[in-house]
Amino acid sequence: MSPIISSSELKNLSTENLVILDARTGKEVKQNYLDKHIKGARFIDLDKDLAEIGEDAAFGGRHPLPSVEKFAETLSNLGISENSHVVVYDDKNASNAAARAWWMLRSFGFENVQVLDGGMQAAENNGMEFSAGEEIYEKASIIKKEHWSLPVSSLERVENELKSGSSTVIDVRDAYRYRGESEPIDLVAGHIPGAINIPFSENLDENGNFLKTEILKEKYNNLLKNKADHLIIHCGSGVTACHTILALDYAGFPIPDLYVGSWSEWSRREGKEIAKDHI
Repeated sequence: MSPIISSSELKNLSTENLVILDARTGKEVKQNYLDKHIKGARFIDLDKDLAEIGEDAAFGGRHPLPSVEKFAETLSNLGISENSHVVVYDDKNASNAAARAWWMLRSFGFENVQVLDGGMQAAENNGMEFSAGEEIYEKASIIKKEHWSLPVSSLERVENELKSGSSTVIDVRDAYRYRGESEPIDLVAGHIPGAINIPFSENLDENGNFLKTEILKEKYNNLLKNKADHLIIHCGSGVTACHTILALDYAGFPIPDLYVGSWSEWSRREGKEIAKDHI
């Protein structure tokens, strides 16, 4: 199953096992969901459901993963069972929580999970039906898992892999953040020394849809030529990184490691070197 689904495909999808998740973020996000969402969609919260935010971002970053036990409860509360076909959307072209939800569902063992290409805007433009208020659905049985199944990297592993040259570390933040020109979210501007910058926005076309698979494949083959094959992807807090992981999977590449702590952890950890291309 492709990890990406178009609004036309979703509009014509008929399955009793379908669960649509609204993963939009921002101010008043729950109220925005209650005001308007794709008919039948269930709300999932980035900060509460897709992360377990700790007291100190220097250890885990701004959006650490929740435990698999906690995520299992979230899935149960959302009525998601092992045979569910899950489609996730946001309003940021999957650059925010939709891709993170996709990664977590895949890492939890789900195969039938897709992200809506173009997000809520594409659904509106394609005439999909919308509704307001809470959706009514039944809880599902809790699925038992012992650990996340997709690869993750720790700060220490990122540091060691860069020193040995055995991995290519990709920073998917906007170029100005990578160069250290300014930093709108974290405390310090710059990047992890040795990491290369491939902004996640380059996965999209001028309309905000994912590039075709053959274009993505050629693009990344060219960008990663003569570099270490093993990839570690990071961003600011381990959310937008999932957008590039999604794009790589869509293009047929093996799913790379996610450095969940990302820049929000590295830049806060005492003694870690910070690189800047901007003087």
